[in-house]
Amino acid sequence: MAKNVLGTLLIPCSMQPLTGFVRDGCCGFHPEDPGRHTICAEMTDEFLAFSQAQGNDLSTPRPEYGFAGLKAGDRWCVCAKRWLDASEAGYAPPVILESSEESCLQVVSLADLMYHALR
Repeated sequence: MAKNVLGTLLIPCSMQPLTGFVRDGCCGFHPEDPGRHTICAEMTDEFLAFSQAQGNDLSTPRPEYGFAGLKAGDRWCVCAKRWLDASEAGYAPPVILESSEESCLQVVSLADLMYHALR
């Protein structure tokens, strides 16, 4: 069973929109996932703009991939490194700790995640 950063059972991040590397709603670790989409975050306009500026447009719908585009308030599994980059730039979106898979701690500290935990 997958565990979250708190050491308890990983719970789904979002079913609507459906997220996760394998689109199962969870931010689980998958060896085929080079980006390590293991942090569940609630999108903000600032993070979406930051991500787009980094070359990953999460806002624009891509119907050919069944992707409706994200908006502020949506929950999404984000790459641990992208979240860290956003945090260092001052644009970290709030994190849902119970839905962030423990392997993200190889990239991001628990203290940083807790500081940005959704309250």
